This record gives sequence, C-alpha cells and structure tokens, in this order.
Amino acid sequence: MIYALLALSLLFVAIGFLVTENNAKYLLSGYNTMSEAERRQVDIKSYIHYFKKFHLFLGASNLIIGLFLFYLVSKNASGIFLCTYPILAYIYFIWASGKYSQGPKTSWDKIGIVILTGVLVLVTTLLVWEFKEDKITIQSGKIEIEGDYGEVIAASDIESVNLIHQLPKISLKTNGFALGSVRKGRFNTSEGENIKLVLNSDQVPCILITKKSGEKIYFSAKEQSNQGIFEEMKKVLPIGTFPAPNRD
Repeated sequence: MIYALLALSLLFVAIGFLVTENNAKYLLSGYNTMSEAERRQVDIKSYIHYFKKFHLFLGASNLIIGLFLFYLVSKNASGIFLCTYPILAYIYFIWASGKYSQGPKTSWDKIGIVILTGVLVLVTTLLVWEFKEDKITIQSGKIEIEGDYGEVIAASDIESVNLIHQLPKISLKTNGFALGSVRKGRFNTSEGENIKLVLNSDQVPCILITKKSGEKIYFSAKEQSNQGIFEEMKKVLPIGTFPAPNRD
C-alpha cells in the first residue's frame, strides 16, 4: 500500500512537469487534436500553469492524506482513499479547466465528466461489495464460506483445520481482490503454491482449512473472533480434523 501511494503520488507530480506550453500541442489530450483556430481560443499559458499546480497539489495531497489514513486510521481507509480520491480530483479538474477556453465548453469535457463519474460509481460499488464481510457458517457435516470466493466444504473433504499465526508470503494475486487488510480469491505464494484467501481482516491467528485434495483455504473474520470460530468447529467436525497447534 505504501509503495502504491508513493508511486501514484510521484506519477502525478511527474505529469505536472511533463506537459509544457511548448509541447502541449503534442502531449495535451484534447488540445493536441484541435485546429489552430480552436487553439487560439485557449489561454494555454494560464492553463499549463493551472495544470502543473493541480498535479503538484494532487501528488502531495495524495501522499500526505494517504499516509495519514494508513498509519492513524486503517489500511482499508487508505486503500479506499487511493481508489477514489484521484477520480474525484480529475472530475473537478475537467470542470474547473473550462474557464481557460474562450469558446463554449466542449462536449468532450462533459463526456469526460460523465465517464469519470460512472467509473467512480463503479469503483465505489465494488469497494462496498468486497469490503462486506464474507462470513463462515458451521453446520453438521459441512462448512460454508460466503461471498464470490466462498464455497461449501463437506466435512468428509477436510483433511485438517488449524489456527496459524502467520500467513505464507504472497507473491502474486491470480484472481481476486486485495486492498488494505482485505484479501479474497486465488493467490500464489513465494514457494509457488496456489492458495485461496478469504481474509476479511488482518486478525490473527487465522484459520487454515486444508482439504484432502491438498487445497488450502485461509479464513479470517472481521466481526467474530477466529479463535471462537475455531472452537465452534471443534464441536461439529470430527476430532481427527484438528492436529496439534501450528504456530508457523
């Protein structure tokens, strides 16, 4: 998360310095497709000054607010901010930059605002959905994990259930969602093993379910105690399912 904040903030700052009055007709989207007559209606000198100031502010504020949220609020809050703040900023930028054109605001400006607003709604909906807790239900003869990456696991298919205090090192997300402390889907470990994570939080210890097929599922609740869920499993699943505690 910290690396993403740094990289995105530096990118915004770099963009601010990249476009100048001299190269705007080649690099500046929209302006580079205008005719000479249309360009004369744009106060490009003032626009470039605003463009640079906006991106420098965006880069600095993205980093400062993002770090503040990460360290003083939560990883999830920082992740949500990182996904939504730049979109909101660019919606404002497109709207505010119209004052530098002497002609009427082009339809492309309006289309850009509509598209970005749609993206913002889509991203917000996705975040709300993925941050919703996928709970685990324990019944006689089976375990059910909710959500897009959940499943129903018959007790007869379970090799073991452990509480573990450390997750394996993750090298790659192959299919799923990962933001802040929430990770759901298929991931590869540094040792090349493909595992399933349904982590609603970074609560430890978390639950490791190993199926007889060899597949491993790591689960962590948000509202409930993982220890409490584990004790509930002990009451329902066969006693041989629970080997000695593993603290690795």
